[in-house]
Amino acid sequence: MAVTIKDVAKKANVSPSTVSHVIADRSRISLDTKKRVQKAMKQLGYHPNINARSLVVRATQAIGVVMPTITETIFQHPFFSELLRGVGSLMHQAGYSLYLSIGGDVQQSCKEVKRMVYGHQVDGIILLSSCEADPVIDFLMTANFPFVLVGKPSIDECKMTYVDNDNITASKDITNHLIDLGHQYIAFIGSSIDIAVTGDRLHGYKQALKLATLPTSPEYIVHVECLNSGERKAVKQLFSLRNPPTAMVIADDILSFGVINMLDEIGISCPENISITGFNNLYLSEMTRPRLTTVDIHIFNLGVQAAKCVIEKVKDQDEPAKRIIVPHKIICRSSTKRLDKRV
Repeated sequence: MAVTIKDVAKKANVSPSTVSHVIADRSRISLDTKKRVQKAMKQLGYHPNINARSLVVRATQAIGVVMPTITETIFQHPFFSELLRGVGSLMHQAGYSLYLSIGGDVQQSCKEVKRMVYGHQVDGIILLSSCEADPVIDFLMTANFPFVLVGKPSIDECKMTYVDNDNITASKDITNHLIDLGHQYIAFIGSSIDIAVTGDRLHGYKQALKLATLPTSPEYIVHVECLNSGERKAVKQLFSLRNPPTAMVIADDILSFGVINMLDEIGISCPENISITGFNNLYLSEMTRPRLTTVDIHIFNLGVQAAKCVIEKVKDQDEPAKRIIVPHKIICRSSTKRLDKRV
């Protein structure tokens, strides 16, 4: 026979309604009572019926995670699996499940989000990307539905909670690392300029060069499609210059790996002939040869903070908008070296 709320109430010496309040995590229940009820639930092997509970309290104990729309390449990139690992770790501790949305274009993604909200499938949503005039964000804000963005919003920052890195400062720091090693001809390779994180990393790169009174020529800046063999285009363009770069700031580790391989194919060795840096500190950056100098943006913690923020908003919709900036760290490895004086 299935264990019921009444059985738990009897064992914990409380009323059935108190057990329901503990399951719903109501703040008015004392910590001592919560512990006693939770202990009774564990001893009896009682598990709340989430579907039945959601009909009563309009809560699902689930959080929706909306993946970026470019799903054909998303699952090839370790960034998102590490981010989801961080989200999932906090959700597990808090007793929430994940509902993953991997819709197609922006309109399809918006349709899926509306279905999650109107269908009462989730209590809150984490967005892993946004775009200009984003219909998903517009809908969630109009509906006053709890959500958090991972990344930089394209709208007024003070209106919504988001979790991000200071990508301008991070790129400035990694560029300064190369400048400190004696490099003057430093190239930048990134994905589309329309992507906010690429724009910020390009901006930080330019700031560092300007402060060091080094030239910021457009010919040293290349935008390519990450995970789409753009490395060949970048290498060909940069090494046809009169003064090819001696170092590169590359806005993504995966792109860095491709560039290093392409350079090796044409006989240019890293770091002997050129220093290469990346971004994200993916686990592969420690395993490649040479091991990649990169910016650790603490991807796992980005996920943890996003999950923490969305649960706070679920529990209190009056929770004010926050700007959470996860710190970064420069990880120096063997893909960079001090520049030998050119003859």
